[in-house]
Amino acid sequence: MRALRGATRFISLSVRLPSFVHMTHVFVYGTLKKGQPNYHRMFDRANGEAEFLGSARTAEKYPLVIASENNIPFLLNLPGEGQHVGGEIYRVDDRMLKFLDAFEAVPTMYQRTPVKLEVKEWVGRTDGGETPSPGSIVEAFVYSTTTYKPDWTSLPSYENYDSFGDHGLEYVTREARD
Repeated sequence: MRALRGATRFISLSVRLPSFVHMTHVFVYGTLKKGQPNYHRMFDRANGEAEFLGSARTAEKYPLVIASENNIPFLLNLPGEGQHVGGEIYRVDDRMLKFLDAFEAVPTMYQRTPVKLEVKEWVGRTDGGETPSPGSIVEAFVYSTTTYKPDWTSLPSYENYDSFGDHGLEYVTREARD
């Protein structure tokens, strides 16, 4: 290498270091599922990153009810009561998790709690581990509630939520509310 006289030379290197992005598994059972009114929010990049991993149902029974004047689905945090609730598992980044916490009004309306799930089908990639097979148990976070009105426990409980189902209780989107 040849020395430079009287000049100082700086070389600027731009190095892109891999960033560590924490990913969390979230189980959705209501309006955030495929085909439901808020599904688009899962893939709005402004909210963060989400990847569909598979379908599952709660390993324990829980009451899934439709309540309020807006026909909102609520998973009551009453393990052992109700139905094995079906839904979808997503891997989300920290930004999407923060968005979902705000969207679900944590901690006043919903609380983010861990739940054990029985896998029905797994299509997503795994982080170096084995791909869960049907019937295996995995854990994810779910938005359930302990802050419900007393009469909600007497409402019909559903195994699967569909805003357009036979129950006739179509979800009222946030944009349509007064």
